[in-house]
Amino acid sequence: MAQISITINGKSASAEVEGRTLLSEVLRDGLRLTGTHIGCDTSQCGACLVHVNGQLAKSCTMLALEADGAEVRTIEGMANDDGSLGDIQQAFQDHHGLQCGFCTPGMIMAATSLLRENPKPTEAEVRAYLEGNMCRCTGYHNIIKAIMAASGQDVTLAAH
Repeated sequence: MAQISITINGKSASAEVEGRTLLSEVLRDGLRLTGTHIGCDTSQCGACLVHVNGQLAKSCTMLALEADGAEVRTIEGMANDDGSLGDIQQAFQDHHGLQCGFCTPGMIMAATSLLRENPKPTEAEVRAYLEGNMCRCTGYHNIIKAIMAASGQDVTLAAH
C-alpha cells in the first residue's frame, strides 16, 4: 500500500492505494466522484476521461500512483464557481448533446481539451478529436453542434 496526494477539482485529497489501483477507482470509490464513468474497461470508450495536470487522460488505464502530486479535474469540477453549468456543459444542454448521459462527462472533458488547444475548430476537427469517445445514443450530431456552439461558432453542420 502507498499513500498518494492529489489536488482534485482544486481541493487536496489523499488516499491509500495498492500498486494496481486505477485512478478511476480512487475517483469513484475512494473520493465518491462518480461523474467519471467506466464504460468499457478496455480504454476505448472515453467515458472515464479526466484532466491530469491539464492533459486529457483515461482514468481507467492510469494507475493512481501515477497521479500522486498531480492536479486532477473531473466533470464535477467543470461547473462555474457559483455552481451553474460551465459554458461547455450549458452548450450540451442547449443543443441536446446528450441523451442517456453516460458518455457526456467524457465528451465534455474531451471538448474542454479540444477547445483549449484549438478555440475555433472546424466540424471535421471536432469529429476527429472525438474519435476515442463512444456514444450509443446521439449519433454525435448534437454533441458536435454543442461543441461548435461552445466555441462561439455557427452550429449549422454539414450532412453526414
